[in-house]
Amino acid sequence: MASFLRGKQAGMQNDLSANILPGLFAPDERSRYGINSQISCVAYEPVQSLIAVGTNESRFGSGKIYVFGQSRVQKFFVPSRPCSFADLQFCANRLISLDTKNEVTIWDLDAGARITAFHAPGVVARMLTDPALDWCFLGLQTGEVYAYDLDRERLSQFRLPNFWVDRDPRARAVSLVSLQMHPRDVGKLLIGYSHGAVIYSFKQNQPTRFFEYQVPPGAPGGSHQAVDTLRKPKLTHALWHPTGTFVLTAHDDASLVFWDTAKDGRLVMARTLYGLNVDQPVPNPEQSKPKPPYSHIAWCCKQNPEDSGLLVAGGQPLDGSQSGLTFVELGVTPNYATSSWQVLADYLKGGRRIALETPVGTEVANFFLVPRMSPHFAGAQDPIAVLALLSSGEMITMSFPSGYPISPTNQLHPSLSFVHPFATKIATSTLSRDKWLGISENRPGGEPILKGGAEATRPRRRFEGRTVIQVAHADSTVRIWDVGHGDEIENPTQLQVDVARAVNRFEDVTITAMSMAQDSSEFAVGTSKGELVMYRWDSNKIYGQNVNQEIPSNPGGLSDIRARSEPNLKSGLQPFSLYEMMQGPISAVKVSNVGFVAVGSENGFISIIDLRGPSVMFHSSLADLTRPEKKSSFLKRSSNVPTEKDWPVVIEFAVLTLDEDKYSSICCFVGTKAGKVITLKLLPSGQGFKAELAGIAHLGDQVVSICPIVAESGKPAVATGQSVAGLREGRHINGLLVVVTQTEVRIFRPATAKGASKSFSDFLCSAATVTEFELHGMALVGVFGDRTTRAFSLPGLKEIGSAPLPMLDGSRISNSLVTEDGEVICWTGPSELAVLQVWGAGMELENTADRLVNPDLMVPPRPTISNMQWISGTQYISPADLDLLIGGAGRPPSKRMLAVSAAMEEQARAGPSNPSQEGWGDYLTRQLNERTEKLNIMNDSLDNMAASSQKWSEDAGKFVASQKRKMLLGTITSKFS
Repeated sequence: MASFLRGKQAGMQNDLSANILPGLFAPDERSRYGINSQISCVAYEPVQSLIAVGTNESRFGSGKIYVFGQSRVQKFFVPSRPCSFADLQFCANRLISLDTKNEVTIWDLDAGARITAFHAPGVVARMLTDPALDWCFLGLQTGEVYAYDLDRERLSQFRLPNFWVDRDPRARAVSLVSLQMHPRDVGKLLIGYSHGAVIYSFKQNQPTRFFEYQVPPGAPGGSHQAVDTLRKPKLTHALWHPTGTFVLTAHDDASLVFWDTAKDGRLVMARTLYGLNVDQPVPNPEQSKPKPPYSHIAWCCKQNPEDSGLLVAGGQPLDGSQSGLTFVELGVTPNYATSSWQVLADYLKGGRRIALETPVGTEVANFFLVPRMSPHFAGAQDPIAVLALLSSGEMITMSFPSGYPISPTNQLHPSLSFVHPFATKIATSTLSRDKWLGISENRPGGEPILKGGAEATRPRRRFEGRTVIQVAHADSTVRIWDVGHGDEIENPTQLQVDVARAVNRFEDVTITAMSMAQDSSEFAVGTSKGELVMYRWDSNKIYGQNVNQEIPSNPGGLSDIRARSEPNLKSGLQPFSLYEMMQGPISAVKVSNVGFVAVGSENGFISIIDLRGPSVMFHSSLADLTRPEKKSSFLKRSSNVPTEKDWPVVIEFAVLTLDEDKYSSICCFVGTKAGKVITLKLLPSGQGFKAELAGIAHLGDQVVSICPIVAESGKPAVATGQSVAGLREGRHINGLLVVVTQTEVRIFRPATAKGASKSFSDFLCSAATVTEFELHGMALVGVFGDRTTRAFSLPGLKEIGSAPLPMLDGSRISNSLVTEDGEVICWTGPSELAVLQVWGAGMELENTADRLVNPDLMVPPRPTISNMQWISGTQYISPADLDLLIGGAGRPPSKRMLAVSAAMEEQARAGPSNPSQEGWGDYLTRQLNERTEKLNIMNDSLDNMAASSQKWSEDAGKFVASQKRKMLLGTITSKFS
């Protein structure tokens, strides 16, 4: 009965939800975008062109591993128990992970599942793998080194003790800090301890070099502290020169020390990023500014490994004058055999020093190189880009070695863009499929960073609108892309707009509101300074040009900002107008499909812009709009109560009939913080339009959503070109408003009718909209403060069903969204979104079926020692030799060998095959025999041909000899005649 009465009160004769049964409301979690927690480690695989990201455990859940490829290719890996990941490494189409609980896990990239895992025998300080080896070396904090067999999946008997303690038993608290294989000789391992570095030889089974850095009295050292004493700075990093000619050790006093490895192991050069020969005493050492320790160092090289340089994070003065990474270009290595020590020292002084700058106030915690092709040389050969991980958890990408920032748009998966930098606000629009397929910006890009993987085949849904999300980031950029419906995303590209460039201000630009038109490809962005930037799809008239962007300020007016288009954007969303409202932060904005933009500010003002000019056709404060009502109610007690501050929070455009009007018109509905719904009627006036107040409806509290619908069908009554064109023909649209506030929902005929309502007694509503369930009907779907989603019938407002949203982040529940297709988009953490379809079967999130590994791509052979090293006596050790040295003669056979053996045994048990059913082995044997017979026939023919040729040569030789003899006898006879 209550449902029937609400229908009568609202003026709706049809039950729009009659065919929607309660069991049909079962949300499916279709996808997630973003990173669930703070990034802790990154790995890049250049052969397959994939990137893996590991995260820390937090209150939002366990750490996870994400692997991304080209376009939308991705998979995620969930550990068996909550943990944080400390390191990730690719090794021969496998992913090896180390977590903070010292568990090493091997993952199957294509299946997205764990192959095996084991617990290390102690606290792991460093993990080392090599793409050409089947071994994972684990350096424990105590200094011991173990080897795990990745192919046989077992811990080997190989173990190395703490060599530094063996060398100096009096040393205290000697811990392991680094491990690195020789880039050319697999028979050598560089072990870095806190007190020094050691080169261990597998073939000799003993350490061959010890490197200990001491700063004598009078020498400044890296820190210029305690100059009058002997100092032994702690070691933080140890790494090889790309050819193994030198070893570099970095220390906690910011010293970079280079050692010889081939002759006597002497110290060749000690320096910092800015000073040289810091280990040599000087008369009056200058005071140095304090410098932080190095967080990461990579010895990079070009395609020619002799041409190298150092990429360093840290070691810069703490005065804030510089931030980011430093690249020290060393150049081509001198010929070691013929160069003097001074020539080698001059080489290590380096040439250019290039700063790869990061945003001001940020600190680089780690960085990861993106090699062009080779996974060898510690992943540092011929890098094209560098991914810098900031201490805040954000990520930035820079070209190498120039350091130019690389936008993640259309370079990285959209999930990585959520931390590149952090996403701050989202909005959605539903665009038609044809419209979205025609939107693809033309922006020249460099070489793709990710080219690997292949997307799985997904179902097509051609005639459904595309949910296009707009994501605002902390650097004032907005990226626009299709989130999909669990189907094939036919246009996976992203659009990008730079709001900071449009307002010509690169600091303190915070995006507070966004709106994108469904049909007209127009987009508007509001900022916290009261600016509204409007974009339109167009070609760039100043493409490739840097023009003057200075435009006079115009508070309260519109400015032409087409000159602020991005120079490298040939066609796309171009800025064309700036409205400087300057009435506090922009709180709401709506771009219609018929050329109007409405914008509200937190100071309580509302403006409507006609884009045909463009011109500001309406501007007023909410106080002025509501003042006539207050005058008419002067006898009420509430007239003496001070008016609370109110401002617009929701704006919608529609075409429908108001109250007792005999015609339909374009309407603008403004929902406010205090619960008012203001209706403005847009009417033609001369060559343009004017806006008139049609009425105000009062609801209980803050308006969450306004949904104009057609009363007979429940379809959206939005203002479109077609509906506006129908106004000239006198077309009548019987429309209603479904208005949801935090505590109630009301269905009424605008502008002032009371209609039907329902209160939410025990929970607050955070987001809601009228959704369409295909072939079933319409329903109101909302997200509520008790972390649930609910559906209500129309017009009865009876609850159809409810479902919990356990993944929802309660602190950001007010930023949730509900789309017209029945999708709930909510935040699960600081930088991750969940996309759910409420009309589903209650399915949980499943991993994708994307293929990550291309079996046709092979890891290139590992570099080996040079000819000169071999001539000088260096013994070559192959990976097979290393397998024997580490695994021993009793190493079990590999899985591949066992599989082949099992297949042979199975064939033997099956007996001889039927001649009529020839097996692949018999077929190959027969083919080999036939080819051998043909080769024998060809050999006989060639032998006959050779014999014939030989006989002809002999006959020709005899003929020539006889002719010579006759000629000689003829000459002699002529002399005597």
